[in-house]
Amino acid sequence: MQYRQRLDEAENRYNELTAKMADPAVINDSEQYRKTAKQQSELTDIVAKYRDWRKAEKELADARAMLQEPDADLREMAELEVQRLQPLLEELEQNIRVLLLPKDPNDEKDIVIEIRKGAGGDEASLFAGEMFRLYTRYAEEQGWKVEITSLSESSVGGVNEVIAIISGTKVYSRLKYESGVHRVQRVPATETQGRVHTSTITVAVMPEADEVEVQIDPKDIRVDTFCSSGPGGQSVNTTYSAVRLTHLPTGLVVSCQDEKSQIKNRAKAMQVLRSRLYQIELERQLAQIGAERKSMVGTGDRSEKIRTYNFPQNRVTDHRIGLTLHQLDLVMQGRLQPIVDALTAYYQAEKMKEDDRAA
Repeated sequence: MQYRQRLDEAENRYNELTAKMADPAVINDSEQYRKTAKQQSELTDIVAKYRDWRKAEKELADARAMLQEPDADLREMAELEVQRLQPLLEELEQNIRVLLLPKDPNDEKDIVIEIRKGAGGDEASLFAGEMFRLYTRYAEEQGWKVEITSLSESSVGGVNEVIAIISGTKVYSRLKYESGVHRVQRVPATETQGRVHTSTITVAVMPEADEVEVQIDPKDIRVDTFCSSGPGGQSVNTTYSAVRLTHLPTGLVVSCQDEKSQIKNRAKAMQVLRSRLYQIELERQLAQIGAERKSMVGTGDRSEKIRTYNFPQNRVTDHRIGLTLHQLDLVMQGRLQPIVDALTAYYQAEKMKEDDRAA
């Protein structure tokens, strides 16, 4: 198999780390133990698959040798084993190739998600609210936490803009392909002629950046405080708890009024600002690498229509990969996993093609 040397090296490293974790000196050093355990964990899946592959390879060789047996029953059993093991071996090899692909360093990160209404007026704001509920329900299914940092509601009960932080296990890896323009086709409640209208919203998914990755000079930040508006109890419009941060070099503005505490609002606003600046730097780097690579890592150009939600036909179509599902009702309830899986598989296949061309 291709990459056998790399796999042997990975297994040797895994064994070294396992032995190191049993060393009393490492066990008594919590920081060193944590780092060692993390390194070992990163190799666990690929070493397990490699061992399964070696076992299946040996069993297949044994089965093929049995095809030469004079006993007809043994040959028949061997033939069945060959038929079982050949596709298993191919599947394991494919899994190993995926695991060997370069990891996106942001995959393990939490995200900042921004949803805004686009064309379509009230109908667009209603759909923006529904899409935020979709992502919230999906997050609940995954055991993730959703914190709203900024919410602007429309007069019809929809959402003009919502910004939230979603935290949990591998959030960015699951939702990074959601960035872009989402189009909805349906008959609005206010439509008397029964005509289907088309509206759009934009979704931006940004990996949350920590202070180490994005250094912000306090002198570059202007901080304004103001009274919160909307639901929130007695403190609304009586205390200056809401915070607006302006990053002077870029002109980026972030507001947060979700918390009653000015300190908490400022901390959340800084999280969003840091992630936006990190996203700008990522896009700059990707632009240098080229358009092909940019599409493969799935940053999602906002000007690109990535998906259509057709309510009359109960259909959702992802235009990037040509995927159509006639289960829009389930998707809107948060059942996003089939689309997430299909997008992940597609971009993994594209990366493997690029890997083959480079080899």
